[in-house]
Amino acid sequence: MKKCRITVMKMVRHEDLIAKFENPIAHACDLREGQVFIANGWEKPEGLCDSAWESMSAFVMTLAHGGENIYDGWMQNPKSAMISCNDGFRPVSFYIEALDEDAD
Repeated sequence: MKKCRITVMKMVRHEDLIAKFENPIAHACDLREGQVFIANGWEKPEGLCDSAWESMSAFVMTLAHGGENIYDGWMQNPKSAMISCNDGFRPVSFYIEALDEDAD
């Protein structure tokens, strides 16, 4: 099994949807663009929110176990995936790539 690098690529805020549908919340997300997490095989990296992990964990598991060409050549790098968290108000896009380094 391999380690996977998870990079925060883009964060979006849909202010119109937030204003129309969301109950006010003080704090929603601690992530920042460019932030990098390393998954030790299938283990959720410390500091990565649970909701984001639930959206990507199956892809991390596949890549960590040597899976390639998810969705028949969807990605230029066959050992990668681009996944967004399931927050419809503030979606975050993550680039996930399998590393050559073995998991602990």
